[in-house]
Amino acid sequence: MKAVEIRKDIYWVGAIDWSMRSFHGYETSRGSSYNAYLILDEKITLIDTVKEPFKEELLERVASVIDPSKIDYIISNHVEPDHSGALPFMMAHCPNAKVITSIPQGLKGLKARYGDLPYEGVKAGDTLSIGKRTLQFVPTPMLHWPDSMVTYCPEEKILFSNDAFGQHLASGSRFDDENDLSVLYYEAKKYYANILTLYGRQAQAALKALKGLDIEMIATGHGIIWRSHVQEIHDLYEKWSTGTLEKRAVVVFDTMWHSTEQMARTITEAFQEKGVPATFYDIKENALSDIMTDILTSEYLAVGSPTINNQMLPTVASFLCYLKGLTAKGHKAFAFGSYGWGGQSIALVEDELKAADCDIVLDKQRLLNTPDKDTLEALREAVHTIVE
Repeated sequence: MKAVEIRKDIYWVGAIDWSMRSFHGYETSRGSSYNAYLILDEKITLIDTVKEPFKEELLERVASVIDPSKIDYIISNHVEPDHSGALPFMMAHCPNAKVITSIPQGLKGLKARYGDLPYEGVKAGDTLSIGKRTLQFVPTPMLHWPDSMVTYCPEEKILFSNDAFGQHLASGSRFDDENDLSVLYYEAKKYYANILTLYGRQAQAALKALKGLDIEMIATGHGIIWRSHVQEIHDLYEKWSTGTLEKRAVVVFDTMWHSTEQMARTITEAFQEKGVPATFYDIKENALSDIMTDILTSEYLAVGSPTINNQMLPTVASFLCYLKGLTAKGHKAFAFGSYGWGGQSIALVEDELKAADCDIVLDKQRLLNTPDKDTLEALREAVHTIVE
């Protein structure tokens, strides 16, 4: 377990979680990493730690560079245990270290989790001299916890960004230009869609706070380090956080006897006939986190369910609960579904879309029993109308 030098006397000393496949219900098919960084200067500084099960890996990487007992500061940018879980373990091996965290929330959170440690709180504008280098602290509250902050080193032009700009991605290569860029952008989008979408306003505030910084490298808390595409990932965060949508459609459904599926196929084709690229998601076959990634930048959303026991199918209810937690503000949406007698599910789906801040642009599309050619054609025309 060797450290990786990312700049002279600055090392990645984190851990790679090749096997992780779920993070709070967000499917992580490519694993993840927990990134920590060691700076060798007059005051030796560790920025963030790792998830508790990977504490030995962190310690071993640090020890490959320097005796851990010589560490003077441990910066905790974020209290969440995937970044702070190894903090008590590291403090046991760093008897002279102080823990630097945001005030009041970082201090409050770390004390609640780990008890009394030698903490030192910092706020916006505070700096810490560690020798040849200075560390500046920029609070980023609710991106995505109240305690969140980032750390900037002006002498090196490195932003230690914790959760911002990251990806759940396990890789043996540490930098953006050493990996498949299309995969990186997709995983960064997936990360934003499933973790940060709800906090677009806070992301905008953070981007504004970072605007005056000269950043050549973004050392993230998860995934790879950006060094060749810093401006590109910044621009993507601007797009995602402002809710900029593309003329695309996402069609999500579950079905019992394929009638709602026929409707979903017709809706998908109708969008495509009007020049709107549309993606067809059978909810049984697709992860919610992948669907949400597509929804992030798509203008239209159609959600369908048949009725069972006066309700929508549980799979659709689960999706809508997930969507509502992240919000879909500004998306143009409608509900659809077939039914045998009651048909209550379609109204319930519409209510949940409203609760997720969607704009309802087409009244509930309810078809009795098996759709025939005429009813499907009417559905097709209705979709054409909202695009026009």
